[in-house]
Amino acid sequence: MTYIESAVLVLHVLTAIAVCGFVLLQHGKGADMGAAFGSGASGSLFGATGSANFLSRFTAVCATVFFICTLALAFLSAGNKVRTGGDTVLDRPTAPASAAASGPSVVIPGATIPGAASAATPEPPVAPASR
Repeated sequence: MTYIESAVLVLHVLTAIAVCGFVLLQHGKGADMGAAFGSGASGSLFGATGSANFLSRFTAVCATVFFICTLALAFLSAGNKVRTGGDTVLDRPTAPASAAASGPSVVIPGATIPGAASAATPEPPVAPASR
């Protein structure tokens, strides 16, 4: 892990904690619903919320930084796998034929092996059709 990845990871964790904290600090829209009925302020429940305050703007900034860090970590991680030769099943070398043949064999009745001779497995007898 490089210094850049470490710095992005630390920033990612800090912004995740900040987003959680700022979301929990904010006043919810539905918090005034009980007071809205009968108090004459029900228009504000479904109407405009007004200008955004400091907490909502800072939460949006932290969320944006969080998503940018997520994309950066994904990009850096993919770049490392390309440089190191990959880490997928398709990138791994195949086992030699002798190693595959020396392993334990399992016989499944009725199973066919692709590429095997069909004469090795006899066909089951077919009963004559009755009329």
